[in-house]
Amino acid sequence: MNLLQAILEAVDSLASNKLRAGLTILGIVIGVGAVIAMLAIGHGAENTITGSISSIGTNLLFVTEGGSEEVRNPKPLTLGDAAAIMDPFAATAVIGVAPLLSGTVEVSFAGESAFTQGQGVTPEYGPVRNVTLAEGEFITEEHMLGRAAVVVIGPDTAERLFGRSAGIVGETIRIDSQPFRVIGVMEAKGGSGFSNQDDRLLVPMTTAQARLLRRGARDEVDMIIAQAVSAEEVSLAAQEIGDILRTRHQTPIGEDDFTVFTQEDFLQTAQTVTNVLTVFLGGIAGISLLVGGIGIMNIMLVSVTERTREIGLRKAVGARKRDILVQFLTESSLLSLIGGVIGILLGWGISKLVGAIAAASQADLVPVVGMDAVLLATLFSTAVGLFFGLYPAKRAADLEPVEALRYE
Repeated sequence: MNLLQAILEAVDSLASNKLRAGLTILGIVIGVGAVIAMLAIGHGAENTITGSISSIGTNLLFVTEGGSEEVRNPKPLTLGDAAAIMDPFAATAVIGVAPLLSGTVEVSFAGESAFTQGQGVTPEYGPVRNVTLAEGEFITEEHMLGRAAVVVIGPDTAERLFGRSAGIVGETIRIDSQPFRVIGVMEAKGGSGFSNQDDRLLVPMTTAQARLLRRGARDEVDMIIAQAVSAEEVSLAAQEIGDILRTRHQTPIGEDDFTVFTQEDFLQTAQTVTNVLTVFLGGIAGISLLVGGIGIMNIMLVSVTERTREIGLRKAVGARKRDILVQFLTESSLLSLIGGVIGILLGWGISKLVGAIAAASQADLVPVVGMDAVLLATLFSTAVGLFFGLYPAKRAADLEPVEALRYE
């Protein structure tokens, strides 16, 4: 029996039991569709997260307090540390430094109030973090020296307070019950890392220290953001920053009371998490494909029982054991292959639907149906058909012709 003849006979056999074949295929369709959709959503989430992190800049370093567990009383980061890192003779690979104070504040306007992230920054923060303004101006040295009550707000914060994000400059809002004049509105950036960069407000560092985000020491800061000369110089910049802070904090090597993160660190962590999530989602969806394979085995066993006399007759007229084996394996593989093709279309449709829902909800998620997922689902569904069809096919091929012809 050649392959074409086996396929034609398999099609004829499945067509004679359309409802049963359709229900069996449905199990594979659901399984493959779920695998395709889950992998697409996982890849979309990975692209969104890594894209958001990359958009911050590939040459940035983030210095935070705390490091080695052996250090019991870590020294806080200070404005003096930031100034030392900015020294071009001590840190040749660093071209920009922006200290940062951060905390949650209550902002209100005309009876509307909300909690958002408040940040105390210096004028260097703008170029280091590539802050662009939709209108107005950024914080200047004059604002710093005068501890001015001025604020630059994000577009989402503006929408929550004013119902618009344009024509805000000059308005007065209250931050923790204190009046601040809006001098600028940032352009929309979207989510970045674990915070929404569009829902925040920036005030001069000196103003934040004196009136909003007080710390234990007058010059203490929460984070120092450094900008390397280029992405290739990030490692050198991290080494230089570490040397400077060890000298200032008088900590031995291996017992740092600070931590230097790079964009590469964030990207690797995010990719690890999203890869685990994608595999987990794919594994959950794969269970339904396994259930579909068991359905194929069940139906093929029923088919062998129903066609026992037919098998005996075929063997009596010269059909070989291999011919019977190929016939039933072809039927099970055809079931899973048809289910796999329809399942790919279903998974693609679900991915598009999720993408449309995310777009309507203004969520930055675009599911990606990769060719690797399509090939994996197709091969896996065919393998399921072969694997779960093997036992019924072998059982049919092992039937003795005389006993099969006597079967009622």
